Amino acid sequence: MTFDAPIARDRWHHRTFASLTNRNFRKFFIGQAISLSGTWMQSVALAWLVLQLTGSATWIGLAIAIQTLPVLLLAPYAGVMVDRFNKRRLLIGTQVVAGLQALALGLLTISSDVNMQWVIALSITLGLVNAIDNPCRQAFVREMVYAEHVQNAVSLNAVLVNIARAVGPAIGGILIATLGVGTCFIVNAASFVAVIIAYASMHRSELHSTGPVARAPGQLRAGLAYVRGNRELLIPLMMMAIVGTLTYEFQVVLPAFATDTFGSDARGFGWITAAMGVGAVIGGLITAGQTRVGIGYLALASAAFGLSVALTAICPNEVLAEGALLLVGASSIWFLSTGNATLQLAASPEMRGRVMALWTVAFIGTTPIGGPVIGWISENASPRWGLLAGGVAALIAALIGMQSIRRNRGGLLA
Repeated sequence: MTFDAPIARDRWHHRTFASLTNRNFRKFFIGQAISLSGTWMQSVALAWLVLQLTGSATWIGLAIAIQTLPVLLLAPYAGVMVDRFNKRRLLIGTQVVAGLQALALGLLTISSDVNMQWVIALSITLGLVNAIDNPCRQAFVREMVYAEHVQNAVSLNAVLVNIARAVGPAIGGILIATLGVGTCFIVNAASFVAVIIAYASMHRSELHSTGPVARAPGQLRAGLAYVRGNRELLIPLMMMAIVGTLTYEFQVVLPAFATDTFGSDARGFGWITAAMGVGAVIGGLITAGQTRVGIGYLALASAAFGLSVALTAICPNEVLAEGALLLVGASSIWFLSTGNATLQLAASPEMRGRVMALWTVAFIGTTPIGGPVIGWISENASPRWGLLAGGVAALIAALIGMQSIRRNRGGLLA
């Protein structure tokens, strides 16, 4: 099945930025632009901090795995909560707690009291927040915009994430090199104020809320059964589980790729990460102007993603690697946006929180499994092999999607 969202086919820029005509989504977009830049800054800072404390790529993987373990274990239950409660209020609460977590980590780092025990404890705290925040935020997009703008809003939100991926690490690398790693955490804590204001000031009468789902026994099982019986939901989730486990482990592999493979410092690491973000922005803007999603397009995006990651793994120098990472960023956002929009359009409103919770598990919750694996490969073989493992995983996911299309529809882009 292929979805054709009825976005007006007029000028490219009208199609690309259509959802920003909605003032609630504009507020969300501006708040997220500030907050997500801080979030990516913290991601760079955390990886660098763990590398300083331990000198081990495996520990970077373990730290990120610990941070995402609550998502793996609790996100399906959080999806039930998202369907039951007011999403806007829930999101305000998650942002407050996340801001306090970043503030605590920054103060500990600046005071030189930070150690791996504190890093682990605060990473678990953030993981508990993300288990609720991620599916809630994704499902909330559908409440801010009309149905015809869902795919556009999802794509623009993904573009925003990757603009932050470009801006945050670049600033983070400079701050680490000049003011110290703790400053990144403090700046991130401050950035949450913007998104809290955005949520609090929204025009509630203009939100397209489906209303909370009444509490009832067996709602988690009902959500799982719903996904299992719907191919348009099950196959993208399977593909994302594979790609999320082994391919989206860039936080683990890129620090080692920069330092061990090319001998870069913090600033070079920031530019390597930022190159992928710039590519994602370019790819996301192209994707935002498109109107077709579905398993076939997801399979094509996965294949492009896998090939570009494999190409990065064999680049002989840092400049060529940064060029290849532009392709990685573009294809990754194509894959992510296509999968997310496919689920948003295929899921019924009363199940959307639970469906997007499973997407969160597949995307982020698989990191406790894949992070240590890719970290171990990077440390004991080389970061190049860590990247190559991710590229192969994305190609396998593409084959699963293509096989599903051939078996059920007989056509690649069905």
